[in-house]
Amino acid sequence: MAKDFLAGTKDRYDVVVIGSGLAGLTGANVLAKQGYSVLLLEHHYQLGGMATWFKRRGGHIFDISLHGFPVGMKKSCRKYWTDEIAESIVQLKGIRFENPQFSLRTTFTREDFTRIITDEFGIPFETVDQFFATARSMNFYDDQSKTTRELFEEFFPGRSDVHRLLMEPITYANGSTMEDPAITYGIVFSNFMSKGVFTFQGGTDKLVQQMKAELEANGVDIRIRSLVEEVEVTPDRRVTAVVVNGKRVECGAVLSNANIKSTILKLVGEEHFDPEYVDEAKAVRLNNSSCQVYIGLKPGVSFDDSCGDLLFHSEHTGFDVDAMLSKDVSSRTFSFYYPQTRPGSDRWLIVSSTNANYDDWANLPEDQYEADKQHLCETTLDCLEQYVPNIREKLDWIEASTPRTFKHYTRHLEGASFGTKFEGLKVSQTLPEQIHGLFHAGSVGIIMSGWLGAVNYGVITSNEVDKYLTPAEATV
Repeated sequence: MAKDFLAGTKDRYDVVVIGSGLAGLTGANVLAKQGYSVLLLEHHYQLGGMATWFKRRGGHIFDISLHGFPVGMKKSCRKYWTDEIAESIVQLKGIRFENPQFSLRTTFTREDFTRIITDEFGIPFETVDQFFATARSMNFYDDQSKTTRELFEEFFPGRSDVHRLLMEPITYANGSTMEDPAITYGIVFSNFMSKGVFTFQGGTDKLVQQMKAELEANGVDIRIRSLVEEVEVTPDRRVTAVVVNGKRVECGAVLSNANIKSTILKLVGEEHFDPEYVDEAKAVRLNNSSCQVYIGLKPGVSFDDSCGDLLFHSEHTGFDVDAMLSKDVSSRTFSFYYPQTRPGSDRWLIVSSTNANYDDWANLPEDQYEADKQHLCETTLDCLEQYVPNIREKLDWIEASTPRTFKHYTRHLEGASFGTKFEGLKVSQTLPEQIHGLFHAGSVGIIMSGWLGAVNYGVITSNEVDKYLTPAEATV
């Protein structure tokens, strides 16, 4: 008989959390520590959402996605998780840009970027300093009509090289474009600019395993391979239960870490919402998706540490989002993983990330799809050869993922690796006004994207759930 992954679950919980991305994990942990009974449901066989990993023959362990986030992750993990997790967050110091306009290395701090833009790009210090001050002062309540392009032109008119330096990493980090609201750029960029880029030493598997242990210690009931099919609501729009793997589980509130559009249109159903809200939800644009190529070297075989940690490589003559999304790849971000990334390992690994359009991959015939993935692998190795000579002789494992891959494993609409555009944030935040007891935390609105944004949004939303569920109602 097939295993019952819901065996032993209770008939009712205070909170059901749908999805185990970092927002869902954090929200579940905060609520459990507040004394609520929490059921965490994940359709996949392991936790983490996009913050995940996989293993391959020969002992290779590959982390999914770029391995960089702001220093604020350290503070958030210490406050909402554990000191042990926080202490494993370390700075990446080797960040490179290689493109036809410039070649440089940076620690990705405000001081170093100021030096580069003034000394190497010839922009007056006062202009650079004012730009950083303006970006840092931006917040969610500012004017949302000014675009990032207009912000750049205000301070660095006609300087496509400066625009590229400032924008390219953020585009790779969360799918932003020059036409998105300037405040989304200012908030995200300022987070990174404080003290540079950080990563989790030990790998994503260690991070998620430590989070799982903390969740279990706090009493969270964790269930994998458990697909939520429906969120039940009453005629007066109040959450009553979820249906998961065909089983009905009652609850006082639901915190969805699924895609905001999936949550509204699929799990609940548009008939339960105001028509104007449904129109607003349908109008939310998804951010673009991603392709990745995972490269493992033979055991003990290395690449030079001069490769750095993150390498933004492009053959394109200027910063062009359409070119970055093109299936004819001209821009890649290489993440280099050294043995010290996973203490005790003897493996050197590389992950190449390229932004992608879902439609370019979604409907390919299977033979063409496999051929195109192989082409992506081969052209990635061709590009990597200039940084890791004789890469094919050192190679032990290579494979590619596409937006189709991400859709399969995460169930994100269109495999959207970076959530939604800015308008998704309002729809996410106002969800409880439509359905009492239904909350959302996930990758929305760019400023709530990425690892740090996901953790903090999980905290923000869990506090709203706490306000809705008074302690007197807890059923611990």
